Amino acid sequence: MVTCISPLLFLSVILLPRLTGGTHEGTTAAGDIIIGGIFPFHDDVEENTTIVPPHVAKCVRFNNHALNSGLAMINTVELVNQSPSMSRLGLKLGYRIQDSCSDVTTALRAIAGLRKQGEAAGGSLPPITSIVGASYSEISIAVARQLNLELIPQISYSSTAIILSDKKRFPGFLRTVPSDLYQTKAMVRLMVDSGWSWVGLVIADNDYGRSALDALLAQTSERGICVAFKETIPNSLSDPNYSSAVTRVANVILTNPRVKVVVAFVMAPHMEFLLPKLKTLEDKQEESASGGRVWLASDGWSSTPEDVVGNLDLESIGKVVGFMFKSSNLESYRKYLQRLNETKEEERRRNPFLDEFLENGELDLEELGKKSQAQTVFSVELAVRALAQAMIGVCSSRNCTQKSIEPWEVRRALKQGMEFEQDGETYFFDKSGEINLGYVVTLWNSKEGKVQVGDVVAEYHLVNDSFTHTILPRAAYLTDLKEVVSRCSESCLPGERKQTFEGQLHTCCYKCINCTENTYSNSTDMDHCPACNTDREWSEKGSSRCTPKTLEYFSWDDGFAVVLLTLAALGILLSLLVGALFLHQCQTPVVKAAGGGLCQVILLSLIGSFISAMVFVGKPSNLTCKVRQVLFGLSFTLCVSCILVKSLKILLAFQFNPALGRVFRRLYQPLVIVCGCLTLQLLTCLLWLLLPSSPREKLTVQPTSILAECHEGSHVAFGVMLSYIAVLALVCFFCAFKGRKLPQKYNEAKFITFGMLLYLISWAIFVPVYITTSGKYLPAVEMVVILISSYGIICCHFLPKCYIILFRKEHNTKDAFIQDVHKYAFRGQDTVSVSECDLPEDKPTGLPFTIGLPRCSCPDHMYRPHPARSQQEARDT
Repeated sequence: MVTCISPLLFLSVILLPRLTGGTHEGTTAAGDIIIGGIFPFHDDVEENTTIVPPHVAKCVRFNNHALNSGLAMINTVELVNQSPSMSRLGLKLGYRIQDSCSDVTTALRAIAGLRKQGEAAGGSLPPITSIVGASYSEISIAVARQLNLELIPQISYSSTAIILSDKKRFPGFLRTVPSDLYQTKAMVRLMVDSGWSWVGLVIADNDYGRSALDALLAQTSERGICVAFKETIPNSLSDPNYSSAVTRVANVILTNPRVKVVVAFVMAPHMEFLLPKLKTLEDKQEESASGGRVWLASDGWSSTPEDVVGNLDLESIGKVVGFMFKSSNLESYRKYLQRLNETKEEERRRNPFLDEFLENGELDLEELGKKSQAQTVFSVELAVRALAQAMIGVCSSRNCTQKSIEPWEVRRALKQGMEFEQDGETYFFDKSGEINLGYVVTLWNSKEGKVQVGDVVAEYHLVNDSFTHTILPRAAYLTDLKEVVSRCSESCLPGERKQTFEGQLHTCCYKCINCTENTYSNSTDMDHCPACNTDREWSEKGSSRCTPKTLEYFSWDDGFAVVLLTLAALGILLSLLVGALFLHQCQTPVVKAAGGGLCQVILLSLIGSFISAMVFVGKPSNLTCKVRQVLFGLSFTLCVSCILVKSLKILLAFQFNPALGRVFRRLYQPLVIVCGCLTLQLLTCLLWLLLPSSPREKLTVQPTSILAECHEGSHVAFGVMLSYIAVLALVCFFCAFKGRKLPQKYNEAKFITFGMLLYLISWAIFVPVYITTSGKYLPAVEMVVILISSYGIICCHFLPKCYIILFRKEHNTKDAFIQDVHKYAFRGQDTVSVSECDLPEDKPTGLPFTIGLPRCSCPDHMYRPHPARSQQEARDT
């Protein structure tokens, strides 16, 4: 452990003389282990346009913030020396600090000087084992390459260029701040969250700016954000083209009024020139857009508003969103400045940078502390703590006072996942040599007319690329920035999509067009309109969503369906009432003449027809599709078969000659006829149901709906079923037509004729209508025809009989019947084979019921037997 520092102080004065014109050799403190430091105590070097011999350039523009960084390193070294760990090892850290003057050449010269100072002192001074710095990425890149020659580790407190994360090129470089890759990610995340898609980029022409530019272009492209312009400002303020470059950048910003968000990856001196120039040009144009502009400030200038704004106010500048590194409690550093303020006259002899600061008239070091950049001071403290912990780790296994520590040993300790503490928190470097602490986001504000860094409004987390917003009383929030619109084109609303033009440079400049039919867009600024699933959905032109297609069918609540169902129900009720009436009057002449028990079978079949009509209403299913046609086919076939029996009986009774009559009487078997006709229809229906193309449910996709309908399957089978009924109806019609002139009151021929004619006409109309009609009302067409056919039979066959039974009871007697037959006999008929009165009462007819009328005694003159027949034969007929 070094116990005497006076000779070293003497050597520092001899070896590090203070030069005139603002150029220094640096400041130093003795120790067993030396840490080097390089800080930009000046912002630039004086340019010399003439060719002169090699010389040390004069540094200009003293930087108070860099002095804070250098003093933070000195304070941390002193705190480490007071730690129990260092006391136990008997070690003391020393430092050598140099000025980079914000210039690469000067920085490299300074690094070379730091390495050779021990040799210049005859080997009495320990060599540097590590370097804290540099500040700017461009300088750190150059310094890292030089230090790598001797494996000297370097920890930067503010160099954020992405390239420095490449461990193949910079194996000994570490940093206590995140890479610009994360800073650009944070900026792009804010753009996405705020809805900004049209931004401008301003960068410094150095590695810091170019690295950030590459990252920003890649990330904005991935997120659909367009860069309206990307302008570069020369890195050196002494560049002869600097002023014209700043003017050009300002003009570009002003000529892009729709660009309300500008990302500036530059240093504070660059913005110090750009903002006033921008204000001057705006004043000349007599219009100001600054108030609505948002600056996304990189860490290079976001924490130094006092160095940037000059005489400008926030109204002239716009909103400034600053991305800064996280910081910690600076109480220890402020106490150090208080102590230093009391001994500044003594310290200024040892620290030429402090001396220049005081010579500039800045006498109060406590005020310097108040202006310090907390995050930079914190990062410097972390760097010194990390190096100290690495050295403690190496020296714990050997006596470093006897055998000096080597730089490569410190470097290895830093790379082995070593942990260190600062303010009670534990930190370590990842495999890229970075401590990823994330960022804090601030909004500049104005207090008493002075622009300052505002409170932290959000924190950016590197792991999940997200912001955590801070709740502050009476403060602006990061979410308020959403009110700023920075777009090349107006947002396309839901129902529209963006359309760009061929050859157009930016996809963010577009026009909005409506989505076509059956496509939609449900959010703003969609590049395309997704298609609806046309099997289930549809949309109109310019729709923001797909509308589910309605399932259409002839539903129970449809008004037309209600009417038809009511008619079907009335038909069933009417059939039941007629059946009850006929059953009650079964022994009367009218009922017997109408067929007696056969009427009950017809009425039962009509009830089946009405029920089948009801099945046409409601959502179709495979079962209902099969039932409705088969039920109608069988029930109406039964009805027409019974009517056919009645028609044949009329012909058999009145129209055939005696020879044929005997033949037809033997063939006239009502039960066989009815069962035979029904069986043929039953076989047809069974064959239809057993076919692969049997009736089934079918969903027909329409433009805005899905039609649930019954597909009849085999149209041939459907046609055969209907044609078979039509053939039976034609036979009935023919037979009934032949007997239309028989006795009026008890003659069924005319009614059968009318009923069958109505049936045939309605179904003849149905066929072309059914073939040419589609939609949910198609079942209603067949339903109407079924109701017409069924009501036609009721009205033609039964209602006239009911009228006689209920209102003409005098005609429903045997005498009335006989009198009607007498009238028929005297109408000029020459020959009548037999009258219905000749049919024996209750004579079996072959049916399970009786078709008979009361026997009558006809006068001899009314009955004139045919010459070819005997009276008995006539009676048998």
